[in-house]
Amino acid sequence: MRFVNNDFQENKEPTIGAAFLTQKCNLPTRTIKFEIWDTAGQERFASLAPMYYRNAQAALVVYDITKPSSLTKAQHWVAELHRQASPGIVIALVGNKSDLASAGDDESAEDADAAPATEGEEPTEDEGTDARRVPTKTAKSYADEESLLFFETSAKTGQNVAEVFTAIANAIPETSLKGPRGVGGQTNLGRQEDARVNLGSVRPEGAKEGCAC
Repeated sequence: MRFVNNDFQENKEPTIGAAFLTQKCNLPTRTIKFEIWDTAGQERFASLAPMYYRNAQAALVVYDITKPSSLTKAQHWVAELHRQASPGIVIALVGNKSDLASAGDDESAEDADAAPATEGEEPTEDEGTDARRVPTKTAKSYADEESLLFFETSAKTGQNVAEVFTAIANAIPETSLKGPRGVGGQTNLGRQEDARVNLGSVRPEGAKEGCAC
């Protein structure tokens, strides 16, 4: 995963069930250690996901900007998080594969939405071709309505990936961080102890390739 290993694998297999990863994020006043549960978004694993995000302080919901159906599925997962996760959870909506969008292409994406690709058809990735099918302002408007953080990223190039986690780290109240004594425990940063964040990452089935984590 890009955030954890600074690595990208073009044909990486989708997560089966859940995968656990950790990574640190250094802020000016504290160091945050993310404990990340990367959960599968496929419908057959839907019953397992709440086990990983129910007590999370933050959640990352990723969709694919080339597949409108993945945003619809992401909206479902956001609703599930509001319903089952902790009341104060910080949620970030992340549109991945921004490297496949041309600069200033948001208006053309709206036109493309009127005639989306057929089911199962993969968007072309030829150089210079705009594969965006989800306009930025459509997803951003939804994120604003739901009080979500919003970013568009590229796991392939690394664009905005670190920024997502920095924004999440800054958005989490310090009193909710997990210290050595659990949630809300005292964290003595002067003694090299890291505040910990339990973060759930959900990728709808249509966004299985190239998670932005």
